[in-house]
Amino acid sequence: MIQQFAALADIHGNLTALDAVIADVERRGIATVVLLGDLLSGPLQPRETADRLMSLGAIAIAGNHERQLLQYARDKMGASDGFAADAITPAQRAWLATLPPTYQLDHDVLLCHGTPTDDLTYLLETIVPTGVRPATHDEVAARVGACDARLILCGHSHQPRMRRLDDGRLVVNPGSVGLQAYEDDHVYPHTAETGSPHARYAIFTRGESGWLVDFIAVPYAWNDEARIAESNGRSDWAMALRTGRV
Repeated sequence: MIQQFAALADIHGNLTALDAVIADVERRGIATVVLLGDLLSGPLQPRETADRLMSLGAIAIAGNHERQLLQYARDKMGASDGFAADAITPAQRAWLATLPPTYQLDHDVLLCHGTPTDDLTYLLETIVPTGVRPATHDEVAARVGACDARLILCGHSHQPRMRRLDDGRLVVNPGSVGLQAYEDDHVYPHTAETGSPHARYAIFTRGESGWLVDFIAVPYAWNDEARIAESNGRSDWAMALRTGRV
């Protein structure tokens, strides 16, 4: 039974942030890493990031961007997916195709990207006409449904967040490794911002009374990745990478 692991989500091809997080994980002596999807898409280093992730041997699931990379025609892709689709190799694409949408880790931990049944729905946030807000207790409970895992991990919104349900189940988003702010128009136009450029992940440790959670923010050379985004025509990403704001 796993006693401790690190959870990484929403890397989005940011190799410099990924390397900084992996170095921090290794420094802490954590042997098990799980990846919660949205691994490559973005105007940064998708091919190099895929190589790094494939060499890790980590437990990984697919996010909505993996699904889109594999299923959408090239002319139907957004700019971030299109950039990744043009960059990755056939072997990397084949690896993406092996990733499941969810994964049960031991008997009591579920990995998903959005919700357990939908990779495009935020689990811990709710999109409303005026933007996005934290989800209510009842909204989170409805989205996890009858899932019997005691710890449910998600990504997708890029927001480090945690909620304990009345029945004791713990729902956690570790935040994003690679992109700390973005704009989206799914459901309604909205923005997500963490307010700083640090790479985010979380450490989970099994305790006597349940899972302990440590949210970690790691500095890295974000200006280097911002310059890559600019060179690939994405000043919006450069701003987000440098500041954690849109």
